[in-house]
Amino acid sequence: MFKKVFQKLLYFLIKGILVTVPVAGAVLLMLWIVASVDSSLNITQHFLEDEQGHPLYIPGIGILTVLCLLIFIGFIFTTLVTAPIQSWMNRTIKRIPLFNTLYSSIKDFTEAFVGDAKKFNEPVLVKVNDMGLKKVGFLTQRDLTALDLPGEVIVYFPYSYSFAGQIVVVEAKHVTKLNISATEAMKLVVSGGVSGLE
Repeated sequence: MFKKVFQKLLYFLIKGILVTVPVAGAVLLMLWIVASVDSSLNITQHFLEDEQGHPLYIPGIGILTVLCLLIFIGFIFTTLVTAPIQSWMNRTIKRIPLFNTLYSSIKDFTEAFVGDAKKFNEPVLVKVNDMGLKKVGFLTQRDLTALDLPGEVIVYFPYSYSFAGQIVVVEAKHVTKLNISATEAMKLVVSGGVSGLE
């Protein structure tokens, strides 16, 4: 009798963990990211003080400041900055050795997710060897003739449980398009293969 009750309680405990941990983890991670950004960019604590003379922290002002700043910069660049000015800025950035490398990499990576020409939107399956080993990735470059690699493509492989990844050059014949969305493929890879196929 006691053993059955204990097994039931253990079963409920495991179910509770399976339900609670993913939700709590996702919520806590999001709260931590938002709180960190909000705290570091909260401008009120630099010029407002409370009754005791301590810097005044108003929750949410940092995030609101970032959103307003991004909208303002987007508006300026869309309506006022002309093509010649953008070309001049790009030429100037290309002349700064280390900054150019960092800027270009971050710009391309950002545009891959939110730009007009999204790059991580074509999930593929790549045959790795003759033993049947295959990897899930995202096709990012179809034409490599500029690298003198005709018939080859670039595939990005994200790492499981990480924001990092690697790129590989493979023959196009080893790449098969997957019949799932990019979101499902990313969930499948990042989760280590345990989610994304529901």
